[in-house]
Amino acid sequence: MKHACATVDAAELEALFDSIPEVLFFIKDRQGRYTHVNATMLRRLGLRSRRDIIGKRAGDVYPGGLAANYGLQDRQVLAGAVIDNILELHLFSDQEPGWCLTAKRPLRGADGQVSGLIGISRDLAGRAGLEADYLSLREALLHMNHQFAGNVRIHDLLAITGFSESKLERTFQKVFQLSPLQVLGRIRIQAAMSRLHGPDTIAQVAQACGFSDQSAFTRRFVAVAGMTPGEYRRLHAG
Repeated sequence: MKHACATVDAAELEALFDSIPEVLFFIKDRQGRYTHVNATMLRRLGLRSRRDIIGKRAGDVYPGGLAANYGLQDRQVLAGAVIDNILELHLFSDQEPGWCLTAKRPLRGADGQVSGLIGISRDLAGRAGLEADYLSLREALLHMNHQFAGNVRIHDLLAITGFSESKLERTFQKVFQLSPLQVLGRIRIQAAMSRLHGPDTIAQVAQACGFSDQSAFTRRFVAVAGMTPGEYRRLHAG
């Protein structure tokens, strides 16, 4: 016996996510333009109406560095990739950056072709049951963001948090689903993505973002972005 499968209208999803303030929700078309967003996204961007964002791309509403990262993700998803729990910075209502876990998936039409994408970004500070754990890492994260270009030592993070090494590892895994060193790597790659829009050579970018040499930087960049730093720079230069 066959069972009918209910379909969910995009506007219904939009209304559903309006009721979850710690989650940012969006749908984009094949050209990366917003077609649906929830109230959280409007609030964080300081917009009053969905009309102020529908039809625009990330580059039209976010600062250059963030927009470049979001645009790269969109192109990967529109090519068929699935993005799960990527740690990234978002702008919050006070225009201060905050950490989120982002997931994006391609949307396919009846013909199986990718027709757009759907995504959510979960505010780490607001995740139920994790507020205290996130706050306990806040000073450590600030230290990592300020010192990523240098030698960030686990010993320093232990001193800041007052944790044992095992508790530090467990708490990072619980909140970010990444180890402290993996979080540091993400911070460095995000900084590198912004610098690659400038005039510095790739070797200079690697050094400025805390990598020991250009080959180590390239390996890590490919692991996170799916392309080399040079390919990333050419993609955004075109």
